[in-house]
Amino acid sequence: MAPVLRAGSAFFPLDEQLGLLGGGLTPGGEEMLTRLSTWMPYESARELLQDLVGVRVSKATARRVTLSSGLAALLVWDAEVERLQQETPQTPAVAEKQAMSADGAMVHLVGGEWAEVKTLAIGEVTRTCAGEVRTQHLSYCSRLCDATNFANVTLLHTHRRGLDQASEVCAVQDGAEWLQGLVDYHRADAVRILDFAHAAEYINEIGQAVLVAGGRLPTRWLQGVLHRLKHQGPTRVLKHLAWLAVRYPSALMQEKLTYLQKREAHMQYPSYQEAGWPIGSGSVESANKLVVETRLKGAGMRWHRHNVNRMLVLRNAVCNHEWQQTWQTSQAHRQSGRILARQTRSQQRLEQACWFLAAWSLRLYRLSHPSASVASTTTRPGAKYSWRKPFLRPLPPRTSVQGSAKK
Repeated sequence: MAPVLRAGSAFFPLDEQLGLLGGGLTPGGEEMLTRLSTWMPYESARELLQDLVGVRVSKATARRVTLSSGLAALLVWDAEVERLQQETPQTPAVAEKQAMSADGAMVHLVGGEWAEVKTLAIGEVTRTCAGEVRTQHLSYCSRLCDATNFANVTLLHTHRRGLDQASEVCAVQDGAEWLQGLVDYHRADAVRILDFAHAAEYINEIGQAVLVAGGRLPTRWLQGVLHRLKHQGPTRVLKHLAWLAVRYPSALMQEKLTYLQKREAHMQYPSYQEAGWPIGSGSVESANKLVVETRLKGAGMRWHRHNVNRMLVLRNAVCNHEWQQTWQTSQAHRQSGRILARQTRSQQRLEQACWFLAAWSLRLYRLSHPSASVASTTTRPGAKYSWRKPFLRPLPPRTSVQGSAKK
């Protein structure tokens, strides 16, 4: 029995009307599975989907569907960023007073490597009736990339929040150099504030270095220094720390002191509080846990580098309450890609059919005109003669001398 020919892939017109993308799930089932996988591991999402709606899928299917949706959402985001860089679209309505904070969190990759995921958090700065400063309506953008690319990627996020149109902006973060470059890219005029907890950590390490060197400090020394820094500013605090560094010299103490001295202009906490600015970067610290660590730092998790941003763009969508917009645009992108693939394949099949018909037309013509076929196969006389073998040439018949004499 002859083997059965292999069936090729094809498009069914009704799939486009129903919104099917060839994954074996309905649009609603695929969205539910993707959203569950955005919050929990693929195996847990698969089990919960079966318990909720009775749809059975494998862990591999949950992973494939989620990452495919994430890739489409990521491509849509990058396309919007490129459009913003080329055009100047209208900025949406904005809050007059905004705060931005950025930081990084480590993610474990396949092969034992650790990589830093950067996150930018933006919120509206308000005061409560009691006069307490708060940062509300937070939104996030997280990516695994270098500092330069991160500044470009977050352009769409800052545009949606209207950061460039806000009347006042502050940037609360630690003193890393890449963070200063990020602020320069989006709002160079932002009020730059060194995170108070970060400054307190450096002061505490100086105090520990003093104790290691054999010095003695009051019991509530750290609390007193931090209170003075918060309510009186950094001038007297830095002088006191410099005196300790001279009295108990060490390389560690000098390094910490130099770090704080370089950022004295960013530690004017009394004036920041009076102006109604936050002095802590708790918004981005919580974002690292909410957006990144909740989903990407589970027990035993290892991620391929190219899959991290696919998950992060979905995590941003659910944490920013932008799921519907992100899902619709990503599915539209996947649908357009499917239509383009169908058109490309149809064009290739049409070209193959044209070559096939041309070959058969030539064959039928030769069968119906045998004289033309014979003429085309006629060769010139002597074409088979080999000039490379002259010793094979036929010799003329010899005339016998003895026979001539008899005659």
